[in-house]
Amino acid sequence: MPLEIVGAAYPRTGTVSLKMALEQIGFGPCHHMAEMIAHPEMGAMWIAAAQGRPDWDAIFAGYRSCADAPSCYYWRELTAKYPHARVILTERDPEDWFASANSTVFSPAWVEATLKMPLGPFFQTLYDFYGDKIYDHDFMVATYKSYCEDVRRTIPAERLLVYRTGSGWEPLCRFLGVAVPDAPFPKLNTRDEMQAMLSKAIDKGSMGPDDIDLGHH
Repeated sequence: MPLEIVGAAYPRTGTVSLKMALEQIGFGPCHHMAEMIAHPEMGAMWIAAAQGRPDWDAIFAGYRSCADAPSCYYWRELTAKYPHARVILTERDPEDWFASANSTVFSPAWVEATLKMPLGPFFQTLYDFYGDKIYDHDFMVATYKSYCEDVRRTIPAERLLVYRTGSGWEPLCRFLGVAVPDAPFPKLNTRDEMQAMLSKAIDKGSMGPDDIDLGHH
């Protein structure tokens, strides 16, 4: 089953909410970083992808969509591999994005902790996308802006939805041609929630499926 939706956006741009929304309207399961935590054996396949040896069909076997890291960093390859897949770019203010990312998934404590975990080599491939400038405000904000501009410039308008976080169901459902659910749009993984989740994992020295709360209960 080929991917139907490629989420091209960086982490900390509402990607957990997007994952849950896509699954709610029939485009699940959605591959997300949470899948890596639940299935650490997938790490080897993503390391191979980072080394230029991807097996996309194996990686996304059983998935209808993807969002967040690690897949977002391969949006060019994925949109070429799956030419009929539609593309969603969730966006937020670049300064807000940097502040959120720098206090959660790119925080020094989290980076240090993840590199010591069994999935450490996989996490290293993600940090490598930013070189040694992951804490450089000007570099990261500029990188975020140019990344979004690149997606906008590359993907044809009819294939792309630029989704501003907080816009609700209407633009997403209109783009995908489905009915608007009679339920609130998911809003998950706020900065405080993410910080609490990561702090727990740092204290344990690992992260497993039981540590992830994506609002299923």
